[in-house]
Amino acid sequence: MLLPEYLYQSCAKLRRNSLSYGRLTTMADRLVINATGFKEFEMLPFLKMQGLGNDFVIFDRRRESNPLNLTPAQIRYISDRRIGVGCDQLIMIEAAFEGSSVDAVMRIFNADGSQVQTCGNATRCVGKLLFAETGRAELTLDTLGGRLHLTRTEAGMVAVDLGLVKTEWQQIPLAQMRDSLAIADFADLGLPLGVATNVGNPHISFFVADLEAVDLARIGPIIENHRLFPERINVGIAEIQDRSQMRLRVWERGVGLTRACGSGATAAWVAAIRLGLGQGEGLVHLDGGDLWIDWRDDGHAIMTGTASHSFSGTITDLPQ
Repeated sequence: MLLPEYLYQSCAKLRRNSLSYGRLTTMADRLVINATGFKEFEMLPFLKMQGLGNDFVIFDRRRESNPLNLTPAQIRYISDRRIGVGCDQLIMIEAAFEGSSVDAVMRIFNADGSQVQTCGNATRCVGKLLFAETGRAELTLDTLGGRLHLTRTEAGMVAVDLGLVKTEWQQIPLAQMRDSLAIADFADLGLPLGVATNVGNPHISFFVADLEAVDLARIGPIIENHRLFPERINVGIAEIQDRSQMRLRVWERGVGLTRACGSGATAAWVAAIRLGLGQGEGLVHLDGGDLWIDWRDDGHAIMTGTASHSFSGTITDLPQ
């Protein structure tokens, strides 16, 4: 529900006064009027950010004393592009634990309400936000998928060290032993051998001669939910252009087709190198733009790209 401007300003003034005098802000944060009178509901400020068209609703909770624990139904409501704000993923930025060396904690939820380990494009968005706030050139975030190190480039882009790439079948994980370079379970869908990779979350990449000939919207959910993948999986279809670049489209688990996927681009370029199709730093062209991927000699994968702030707003009503 959108607040009338006069009531929004009144609540905002009450909240500022409460903060100024150190008083509890419960009433200011929760006072909302509807057709039946007053009810209590928390006003939730958010930021809308995007990386190459992969878009996110971000709640910055670092200065809040209580965690924001949304239900899967509420996450689906916010993510819905018809009745909510609309996004591919919902992101929580939370304060680091006392004594921790990281700058913040990031929690990531897909549009279907499921929590996931990491998201490359979202990490760049959070990095863009924190770099602008702190003026620093390096940051560290904790995620469910591990610790991520971020660097601000001279060109104003954000480089994310996604950590050690994992390629063993147990690390993906797969439900049964397979050669992660030659997964043959999807020949009936007209696909070549797939390459499974974990870059903080699980991906399978297929290399084809004609990317546009593949109906990813049809086969994506079939592969995502295949019994071989106990945690489901992200699906990438790639077309090699030369040994330094490729085209890629991604079906994200719990989301669907997206304009870009940072971890998917990383997994696909790593897979290309493992197959001898690429070398060195790769340029990955996605529907939403380009990412630069570097799989270093130490096994770490570095993803570099842009991110931007679209708009900010306040959510004042959610399903219970």
